[in-house]
Amino acid sequence: MKTTLVLFFVWAATALAHPGHEELQTVPAPATAPEVAIAVEGAKRLIRANGIPDHATGKFPGRGNPNKIAPQRYGFSVPVSPQRAAKTTPLGMSPFGVAVNGVVFDPGANEWWNDDRSSGWQYEALGGGRNLGIDTEHAHVQPNGAYHYHGMPAALLTRLTAGKQQMVLVGWAADGFPIYGPWIPTEANDVNSALKRAMPSYRVKGGNRPDGPGGAHDGKFGQDWEYVAGTGDLDECNGRVGQTPEFPAGTYYYVVTDGYPFVSRLWRGTPDASFLRRGPPPGGGPDGGKGKKQKRAP
Repeated sequence: MKTTLVLFFVWAATALAHPGHEELQTVPAPATAPEVAIAVEGAKRLIRANGIPDHATGKFPGRGNPNKIAPQRYGFSVPVSPQRAAKTTPLGMSPFGVAVNGVVFDPGANEWWNDDRSSGWQYEALGGGRNLGIDTEHAHVQPNGAYHYHGMPAALLTRLTAGKQQMVLVGWAADGFPIYGPWIPTEANDVNSALKRAMPSYRVKGGNRPDGPGGAHDGKFGQDWEYVAGTGDLDECNGRVGQTPEFPAGTYYYVVTDGYPFVSRLWRGTPDASFLRRGPPPGGGPDGGKGKKQKRAP
């Protein structure tokens, strides 16, 4: 059995600047038309896209990001019926998933304290530690031209919901589970219960960093954060089990949230190999992710 959904988006808008972002969202969508095709073939969901955003973006190249948006040739495959694995899998420097508009969710920044990847201290893209040219869509561009989300894709969310508070599917994770955001039912097993904005279960660690940059944990590095079960609505993968509009019988699903980790840094299931990045990970910051002491990714 084969079912196909083909979507071609051409949409541009001018939005107000968001406090705390260097790049103002005032540039129309790129001239190249966005393209994304999603097809279910047997046990697989196939996603083909050129990665061009269907909304206005920050100015690229621009302050903090020297890269120009360019079309990609994405070909992803995820299971239609994903299964939770015995243990979680960290993303490393691979993209977490892909949005329904064909732009990837790629939360890990390839920027490190003292430009030394071996230091173990990775700048958080939305933490304010370095100017990485993040626009108001919580996105920027890698050296190969790939525009990608580090957090909530506000314009996409507004288009999908018409600005209303509703639970909405925004993408698919590499393990096949759906990605929603940011509204979830108050009662996980009652999709018709009152909605609330999902609260992640991470917090900034207390005390000082034991090495590396030193100083107090303040959220500028990924290692400044810790998961504390029960402090929010979601698990360590920024997800939970429950009913959704697309899965009334219930499913595990991820949520893109306003607070850290914004986009999950762990997969609950087994990621498809089509998402796994090999070789040196691309960067998006002022040096293009080419720190002088960086080592080749495993």
